[in-house]
Amino acid sequence: MAQSASPTPAPAKKAVAAHPRAHTGVKGKKRKTRQAVASPRVRRLNRAFVASADLKPMARQLLQARSVAAYAGVQNYALRHPQTDAGALAWLAIGYARVLDHDYPKAIVALKRALPHAGDLRDYVDHYLAVSYAATGQNDLVLSTLHSFETDYPDSLFLRDAMLAYSSALLSAGRPQEAVPLLEKYRNPARADFELAIARSYLKVDRSQDAVVALRRVYYAYPVASEAADARTLLDQVASQTTVAPPTYAERKARADLLAQMHHSEDAAREYRELLDDPATLDRAPLQVALGVSLHRGGNDREARSVLEGVPDFPGDANALRWRTLAEMARAANDDNGFLNDLNQLRQTGSTSDNFEPVLLMAGNLYLLRKDYDKAIDCYRELQQRFPNGKHASYAHWKAAWLNLRQGRKDEAKREFEEQVALYPASPETPAALYWRARLAEEAGDVALAKSWYAKLAQRFHQYYYAELARTRLTGLPPGEPAVDPALDKIPASAAVDPSLVALAEEPPADSLRYHRSLLLHNGGLTDLALKELRAAAPEGSGWATLLTARYYQEDGFYNRALEALKHAIPTYYSLEIDALPRAYWEVLFPRPYWAELTKYARQNSLDPYLVASLIRQESEFNPGAVSRTNALGLMQLMPNTGKQVAHELRLRRYSNNQLVAPGFNMQLGTRYFHDLVSQFGGRLEYALASYNAGSDRVQGWLAEGGYRGPEEFVESIPFTETREYVQAIMRNAAVYKRLYGQ
Repeated sequence: MAQSASPTPAPAKKAVAAHPRAHTGVKGKKRKTRQAVASPRVRRLNRAFVASADLKPMARQLLQARSVAAYAGVQNYALRHPQTDAGALAWLAIGYARVLDHDYPKAIVALKRALPHAGDLRDYVDHYLAVSYAATGQNDLVLSTLHSFETDYPDSLFLRDAMLAYSSALLSAGRPQEAVPLLEKYRNPARADFELAIARSYLKVDRSQDAVVALRRVYYAYPVASEAADARTLLDQVASQTTVAPPTYAERKARADLLAQMHHSEDAAREYRELLDDPATLDRAPLQVALGVSLHRGGNDREARSVLEGVPDFPGDANALRWRTLAEMARAANDDNGFLNDLNQLRQTGSTSDNFEPVLLMAGNLYLLRKDYDKAIDCYRELQQRFPNGKHASYAHWKAAWLNLRQGRKDEAKREFEEQVALYPASPETPAALYWRARLAEEAGDVALAKSWYAKLAQRFHQYYYAELARTRLTGLPPGEPAVDPALDKIPASAAVDPSLVALAEEPPADSLRYHRSLLLHNGGLTDLALKELRAAAPEGSGWATLLTARYYQEDGFYNRALEALKHAIPTYYSLEIDALPRAYWEVLFPRPYWAELTKYARQNSLDPYLVASLIRQESEFNPGAVSRTNALGLMQLMPNTGKQVAHELRLRRYSNNQLVAPGFNMQLGTRYFHDLVSQFGGRLEYALASYNAGSDRVQGWLAEGGYRGPEEFVESIPFTETREYVQAIMRNAAVYKRLYGQ
């Protein structure tokens, strides 16, 4: 099933300790906490953190659900803890939730209750009080709340927002002469809302030309900002009252290009049309191409084709983009002849353009699906030779080498596998090249060479799909020393030596106010605010902050977000040995939520629980509310029709699609469905996984080609990249799960 995500997963069943003392260093050993003399403010924050621990579950429920019952629960907690920091935190949580609900009068009541004991969170209370006063039209209270914010909270994360709100209140109070210097002071880095506010202030103090500059910046540099429409209205008003120079071509073109880059394709197309309608526009062909591309990306292929076909060939990369877009449309419409004609046109007029590379890749894939393997090889090889350092060069080289092996050309494949390692030693295709070159050596009886290539693969790419296969093959080879092959020296050392990973073992700074504020905010269910404090407290790449971020997400039930946070921080983790990172990181990367139910249903269906966990990790990253673009639902991404069919087989009454987002129900049906696929394919997990992703009929067709050395050759031969990588990832991750948790 297609992988997807949803912003509102169900709450987790089990919390994971987020306190820093739970952090462990490399190889799971407890690290010593950095000693520091805590300031009175830190001690107060720490006391509040300890005292409010029992608030965390109900506050989290409030911020996620914001139901009547959740509000009542947190309010009762606040009333039971009067005149305490823990009680103030509860009132802040209620006030923040009311702001999210746009119920500003009730937000004001709660936030005022929080004020007396807000401590180091008082800037939060004042900020959201000002937001609520502004929303209810109480401008005088905005001014009184924020008048000393700058001096009281100079390090607040809300300082710029508070100064913007204060300046807007000054402007509303008829005091623009005070608003202007304040806005100028906090103007940079530039923001659309600041520019609009300062423009309005300039207009009030008769600085219309300065206002025009600011308004143009909003309209032309921030075209998708909500303030852009207001900026345009004000520009028109100013132009009606005084002489304003018209926008330049460069400004208008930049706005159109930004809209296109930000995927506002219809708006971009409108802007390009206006430029083309202007008689003063000279260089029309590139604009016509930009219009056609925007129409295509906006889903209007019919008009896009008409526009692009009406442009005569002209020199430059824009013409290559024109033919590339025509080729993409033809391919999407299954017009193979039209696609190949566009490919040839691009070869003649734009063969050196980067736009030619992806079209050659499409051509290779087209011939691959047609099973015209020699023509596919020709296209892949042309791509790699024309663009040896291009985005798709390594992949294209590998596909040509692999298809030569499948065509029985072992000597050519052997040479190209070695060439793959020499040319692209750090590419994603290198593990496959190492494995299959070793297999060819093994088949030729060169056991020593096979051992050296298998060993390099297993040692360098520890958690990869092919590394696990290499370890298995090594155990079956006869005794003897591996050969020394200088070709393997080209493979770079593992990322385990990357200095940025060393920082992952550091402890949080015990004397950091932001760090302790973050802990306290998380106790109040204010995870988004806690993460802002955390990001401000730590430089990018700080291991303790990365792990704490992941733990915050896990506690809130967002296992997918925790996983993504560590994937971003450690993108090369599959190359590392387990001992190269603290175990705490692996447990976030390979979590086990819903483990009791997962194990129960896996065993009921004769499935390995770690394989099921790996499948769920790939499908939804443990997000029970996940909904794919094809409407697959829940942890195991079941299509509604599939869920209904399996529920009928299991004689479950009153089935509804909404039940598929319930973790237990989804796993009950998903494991049964996968069990049936495993049975259908005689226990071959790779075939069942491919079927789970691409459908049984396709898998049967791929198997019919035959001649596979084993399931791994079948997997590598899957013509759909998504399905091939899907199967390899699940098999790989199941092995990691077993290595981490298995007996």
